[in-house]
Amino acid sequence: MTGRSAHTTWEPLPASRWEDAFLSGNGHHGALVFGDPNDDLVIVTHHTLVRPNGGEHARPPRLAAELPALQDQLLAGDLTAAEDFTDGRPLQWVQPFHPAFQTRLHRPPGPARDYRRSVDFTTGEVSAHCDDWRSRVFVSRADDVIVQHVTAPDLTLDLAQDHQLPGAPAGLGVGHGTLLTPDGALLSLRVRYPDSDRAYTGVTLVVVTGGATRLAPPGVHIAGATEVLLLTRVRRHTGELDVVAETRALRDLLLDERQPYDTLLARHLPLHCTAYDRVTLDLHADDTERALPGTELLKRPRSPALLERLFAAGRYHLLSSSGLLPPRLTGLWTGDWNTAWSGAFTNDANLNLQTASAASAALPEVTDALASLIHRQFDDWRENARAVFGARGVVAPAHTDGESGLSYHFSREYPLHLWTAGADWLLKPLVDHDETRGERDPRTAAALAEVALFYEDFLSRTDAGGQLVVVPSYSPENRPANASWGAVNAAMDLSAARHALHTAADYHPDTPEALRWRALAERLPPHRVNADGALAEWAWPGLGDTYDHRHLSHLYGVWPLDEINPYDTPRLAAAAHRALQLRGAENDSAHGYLHHALVAARLRDCERVAHTLGQVLDGDFFHASLMSAHYPKRDVYNADAAHTLPGVLVEALVQSTPDRLVLLPALPAAYPHGQLTGVRTRFGAEVDLSWTPHSATAVVRPSRTHRVELRTSSGTEPLDLVAGEDRVLTLGAR
Repeated sequence: MTGRSAHTTWEPLPASRWEDAFLSGNGHHGALVFGDPNDDLVIVTHHTLVRPNGGEHARPPRLAAELPALQDQLLAGDLTAAEDFTDGRPLQWVQPFHPAFQTRLHRPPGPARDYRRSVDFTTGEVSAHCDDWRSRVFVSRADDVIVQHVTAPDLTLDLAQDHQLPGAPAGLGVGHGTLLTPDGALLSLRVRYPDSDRAYTGVTLVVVTGGATRLAPPGVHIAGATEVLLLTRVRRHTGELDVVAETRALRDLLLDERQPYDTLLARHLPLHCTAYDRVTLDLHADDTERALPGTELLKRPRSPALLERLFAAGRYHLLSSSGLLPPRLTGLWTGDWNTAWSGAFTNDANLNLQTASAASAALPEVTDALASLIHRQFDDWRENARAVFGARGVVAPAHTDGESGLSYHFSREYPLHLWTAGADWLLKPLVDHDETRGERDPRTAAALAEVALFYEDFLSRTDAGGQLVVVPSYSPENRPANASWGAVNAAMDLSAARHALHTAADYHPDTPEALRWRALAERLPPHRVNADGALAEWAWPGLGDTYDHRHLSHLYGVWPLDEINPYDTPRLAAAAHRALQLRGAENDSAHGYLHHALVAARLRDCERVAHTLGQVLDGDFFHASLMSAHYPKRDVYNADAAHTLPGVLVEALVQSTPDRLVLLPALPAAYPHGQLTGVRTRFGAEVDLSWTPHSATAVVRPSRTHRVELRTSSGTEPLDLVAGEDRVLTLGAR
């Protein structure tokens, strides 16, 4: 890609809102950096920080004994029966994600000439400078610490940790600690949640070069210094934290006392840069537009330079928010204690969309983070299966705070405890990752076996023709036009059950279980095509479709699965395309538009991909930080659009299955020239793709020997790949 401008974004003014603060993170700690030379704020976050709200004690409803009666009612035609399948509890939200505190460096006000702030996606470093003042911040992947370095001649400032951020609840137990050291100071902030033994502590080691440092509770005053280095960590805990040990650990990071910032950055860079640089997108944008600040570029929604930068920013933010856990609804960042929808992991679309590009865009770090969330909660998934369905195996919750994996967030309008497809959807990226690397993870194999066990117990009812029935069945977060939310044979549930059973059998070949699981999958009913010629959201006869909805759960077989595609199942693909045409945008949520685009790309509809991308690019969804919003006009901070957009672009350019490569299936006409490098395929090859209006070239670098089917606009042909031997493919007119 020409220059570095597509791998950075910048602004000519400091951030005045936390939503516009530039972001850094390592999948554990996050930093929102304002870059104000006179009042420099860095909001500190951590994936583990969720506020107790009762959700920490909640359990799934114990309804298994009532399940047979509910199934009888639904199968007998009582279309509202599932509304009473509850233990009567009120809606309980999961524990809300929140910020820890902000570090504040306040200087005497003065002019700020030649100001610029920027974030370098290749390094994860956020910087700001004006005159002779400079601030640099990054979150180390090597040392798990937030590093901030400020330089200026005669640097005079007041430094403190401040927990008073928007929405902070009353009743927090707050304690500050300040201690002078030979090199500077130590600041600590302990915050205990109301009516709880849970707390968190932030520790900031301050190393000062030159000048004088004195106590100025709750912080310190620094006068006449030339450099200030801050090392910050947060720990969630019960009881007391050993601040002395935390301080010692921070001091141990300062191995090079002459250039500690550069030493810390040098340890971080190999981990971050290697991951970020694996995949790049070049749309041959105008260099003048590439050089624009982000807010100016956002005013040009059809600019290839904007899409280049959003692709780069999306991969950067996705990588930066993935580590201990995958990205939340807000990624790893928030400046408000009242995060929308608790800042949860929402598993019935949002998390799945955000991680859509993990395998293809070469970010196994994201897949590892998702696997960490799944395996940590597996015991809770087992309890969900037992409590609600009386079954062995596992059922994933629709919402989680990252701690509990129990299904307790549900209501009459959102009977999320009825949803059984979640485990398959969450495990799909792990299966994709295994296919990409050509090796099966034993943990994924074990997880899939437990999903199959659940279906062995749950799929116990049949229809008049002897086919299995999924009952109760729920299509997130929609309802039939003529029935209540809990129904029968949702298309998503059918696809998920089929996929889970077959995939579990693939992971356990030549076993009696595999034979049983495949036989069970074959007894599931086919999808239904309704009177409009569309794939029905519920395959059960008589259930009508509700088209104007943000979710596209019924098209799960198209994306992320390969069950329905234009090559093997053209009739169903045509019905799925008709369903996509009929689908409304409901409330204009970003995840709805980009989910639509992912499905359209699989169905080779480039015009629909372009249209839905345009709805997001035209809708003012992106903040100056290039983090996105849930609704148009930057309403509700949310990572769905930012993290999903790279996946949409990859799917429009390169698609793969274990036996197929599809090139340029849905390229929007607005981007006639370009190059995408480093894409991973599910048959174990890397692909570099370049295109013009008249031709395209792909370089395929296989890591294993295999024959695949090559699909292009010119037709179909076999492609024999030999491990270690590059294949150069020249494609004709597009």
